[in-house]
Amino acid sequence: MSELSTQISTGADLLLAEVAIAAPLRQLFDYRVEPDQAARLRPGMRVRVPFGRRDVVGIAVSAPREAHPGAFNYRPIRELLDDAPLLDEALMQLCAWVADYYHHPLGEVLAAAVPTGLRAGATTERADHQLLRLTDAGSTALPGLPVRSASLRTVLTAIAASPLSPQQARALAPTAAAALRRALQQGWAETFVGTSSSMSTSTGELLQAAAPATTEQAAALADLLPRLGRYSTTLLEGVTGSGKTEVYLQLTAAVIARGQQVLVLTPEIGLTPQLAERYVQRFGRRVASYHSGLSDRDRSRNWLRARAGEIDVVIGTRSAVFAPLPRLGLIVIDEEHDVSYKQQEGLRYSARDVALVRAQRLDLPVLLGSATPALESLQNVVAGRYAHLRLERRVRNTAPPQIDIIDVRTQPLTHGLSAPLLDAVARHLDGGGQALLFLNRRGYAPALVCQGCGWVAPCPHCDARMTLHRRRQRLLCHHCGLTAPVPSTCPDCGATALTPTGQGTERIEDALRLRFPAKRIERFDSDRLARAGEIETLSREAQAGAIDILVGTQVLAKGHDFGGLSLAGVVDADGALYGSDFRALERMGQLLTQVAGRVGRAGQPGQVLLQTAHPEHPLLRLLVESGYPKFCEALLAERRTHGLPPFSHLALLRAQAPEERVALEFLQRARAALPTVDGVQVLGPAPASMQRRAGVYRAQLLLRSPSRAALHRVLQGWIVQAEPVNAAQGVRWSVDVDPADLF
Repeated sequence: MSELSTQISTGADLLLAEVAIAAPLRQLFDYRVEPDQAARLRPGMRVRVPFGRRDVVGIAVSAPREAHPGAFNYRPIRELLDDAPLLDEALMQLCAWVADYYHHPLGEVLAAAVPTGLRAGATTERADHQLLRLTDAGSTALPGLPVRSASLRTVLTAIAASPLSPQQARALAPTAAAALRRALQQGWAETFVGTSSSMSTSTGELLQAAAPATTEQAAALADLLPRLGRYSTTLLEGVTGSGKTEVYLQLTAAVIARGQQVLVLTPEIGLTPQLAERYVQRFGRRVASYHSGLSDRDRSRNWLRARAGEIDVVIGTRSAVFAPLPRLGLIVIDEEHDVSYKQQEGLRYSARDVALVRAQRLDLPVLLGSATPALESLQNVVAGRYAHLRLERRVRNTAPPQIDIIDVRTQPLTHGLSAPLLDAVARHLDGGGQALLFLNRRGYAPALVCQGCGWVAPCPHCDARMTLHRRRQRLLCHHCGLTAPVPSTCPDCGATALTPTGQGTERIEDALRLRFPAKRIERFDSDRLARAGEIETLSREAQAGAIDILVGTQVLAKGHDFGGLSLAGVVDADGALYGSDFRALERMGQLLTQVAGRVGRAGQPGQVLLQTAHPEHPLLRLLVESGYPKFCEALLAERRTHGLPPFSHLALLRAQAPEERVALEFLQRARAALPTVDGVQVLGPAPASMQRRAGVYRAQLLLRSPSRAALHRVLQGWIVQAEPVNAAQGVRWSVDVDPADLF
């Protein structure tokens, strides 16, 4: 019963409906249904209701029901915003499962499933009055466009197949907006007035023919095609360059031919533009993107087109797992191992795991693709829950790159770069190749140190050091975002000898410019690529051979195909070897393998050099000498010994407060209140590995059990008691089921 009701007498019969509100409260709210609303109101519809002192948009989760008159006056549903449910029954049930499994308020889960504009009450009417079409000049120009004009080719090809609105054309690719402006300026495209009905919604011929399948691809498709129409999960493990994307595309074509739709999830759409572009080139206007890089208006439009069945393929990031696809026939999860599929704030769900549940409920297949599968996925293969297909050869049938270790203990370093690494860069450039230097640390230096007294520039709000960003002449905290000017003297002793210590991508870039002044060097990290479309522009230039040396973070490790790349150098391979998080080694192996996979893809001999101060580390040696599969076997054996995932299940209770004592005391009370269930181990409470972040103190309580069901029984029993925690203490708490890290 709603806390919004006031206790006064009433004597009339009434109808009530439960409404989910996007608020951090694990309850639904009863509202009075007016007589003229009763016949129209159905679960999944948006409604406008009073909540506190304001009106909000909620989602009805029940049909009207009769209620006996009592001592409450229920507040009314002010308006029905939809003529039909915005979320169908299957999506409503999926959201209910997410709320239950992740122990999160249903109202916030439903809000996450709906685009921001629709969540705020925007209309679902989708009339597009201005449309685009190809001109005769555009038809003439299209075949002769250069390779570097891929986005322009994508836009012109799509509008040649069917008129599109400008908004839809701009959503075709990350740099489509600039391509569209050029097409209009050149007279290759023109606008005309029409309606949504001007756009054909029937599936047509492929815009681009499928590439001939390799022997391995053909074998994979022969296994996958009979699985259409029923639930199964298949892990497609393919070395980088083996053509996993072509398998996705041909399987997608088969699903579309059945009159069904496909959902393709990627970890970060901005880092994998080639995947979206290849889908658009193959299927044209029948593809729509759904990710945070789109405007609210475009996200809502694509969401509604998917719901209406007007498109065949949705490519999106994490939140696209909730996209409404009434004819869904296949879910593809690219780079299935990527931690970006796990939401780290608010509703802490895993899009990969939610996709599996959605597919099982709808009885359709899931394809998980990766060159470096997650240990959980590999164990599911061993347990017989997943099928396993391998692509072990590159499409061009080239040998994998040679991987060598550089022991930096015996090498003098110039800004973190050893002589053998610099010599290798020079040798590959002289041979006409390109080089990539990888360091997963942006900025110039991770610390600014006083040589007089040892002072290190700290973040005043976090237990962390400030990173020097020399380009901006600022110190920046990478945890809370605080910026500060670079001091000219030490605030402790007044000395002027302040020295950058350690390396970031900016410093590596500067060192390479000094060594190779005649070469073009570009940095790929979130600082350099902040502008929309910047990464796509630089990626195309790298593909065209216009960039000699690429320096970057994990941005460079995902989804790129640089044909001329012959050398990859990992500046610091030691970051995760002795990390505190048990997943650190797995992620190190994935990242190093992905970086190595960028090299030699066009058939030229490739080389990978790893700089390390721990060349004898057994797991690093195993990865280099025996490859990722053997490396994973060793990690799985270690996890089994210690009872860690995937051989157990974890949940993390997190608390944060203005004072350390308050956060720890809250978790101590939580531990005392936890129901006792056999097989559930409770560890802590303890301060988080970074105890103070953004001015608040953080602590955590870890639950571990070999039984998922037992773990959830404990959580459910505790949450009922924890809900009315005294907010006056300033405690904020959350439950993280299947945490991606213990940070």
